[in-house]
Amino acid sequence: MSEPDNGSVNLTISDDGIATITFYHPAQNSLPSALLAELVEKIAKAGENAETRVIILKSEGNRTFCAGASFDELLQIKDKKQGAEFFAGFARVINTCRKSPKIIIARIQGKAVGGGVGLAAAADYCLATEAASVKLSELAIGIGPFVISPAVIRKIGLPAFSQLTIRAVDFQTAQWAMEKGLYNEVYRDIETLDAAVDTLSQKLASYHPEALHGLKEILWEGTEDWDQLLNTRAAVSGELVLSEFTQNTLSDFLKGKR
Repeated sequence: MSEPDNGSVNLTISDDGIATITFYHPAQNSLPSALLAELVEKIAKAGENAETRVIILKSEGNRTFCAGASFDELLQIKDKKQGAEFFAGFARVINTCRKSPKIIIARIQGKAVGGGVGLAAAADYCLATEAASVKLSELAIGIGPFVISPAVIRKIGLPAFSQLTIRAVDFQTAQWAMEKGLYNEVYRDIETLDAAVDTLSQKLASYHPEALHGLKEILWEGTEDWDQLLNTRAAVSGELVLSEFTQNTLSDFLKGKR
């Protein structure tokens, strides 16, 4: 019997200093805790490598960029401590992106949902396709986008965040995401997107590393308290996920009832 496909996170660094971090999970590139931990490790490793000039963050496949938290794993949470630890995985990814000394480019080829939106918001610059619509579905399952909200609000502002959160079952288009500031550039298809990502990363890799580092620090000014803030938010989500409402809703989603 073959082993179950639990996903993967891979890091490659080219000779010209472009670090590419690619994650994959068979359930629409969702992120169970093991993959969140691997993302933290790979992002930190790429940022600490003296040869790295710029980091590209991407997922495999030509459909969903990231479906967010693993519903299967959310259903396995049995107490507040376990719940807080799961959501702290997203907090650590965002904070690792924030504290990385290298500029991070996100390549968003398809839909971003929940934590996937948070991942996009944690990058310094996002390029996407027209298929890369976004949705924050947390309210619909009985929790909220509490851990990722500081990163998302930082990019799109409170009014757009409110729309995205309250319209929890509705996707907003990639054009909407660009107009609000989550995406910086939107392309018609993956081929065009990849060409643009390659061109931009090559250009950034040619710039002065210390200038890029200085820019990174400016981009994240005022976020120094996020280690504590995001962990506090993780505890809130970790408690809510234990509720009967949320557990029943998650079960219905997995059974295809919603």
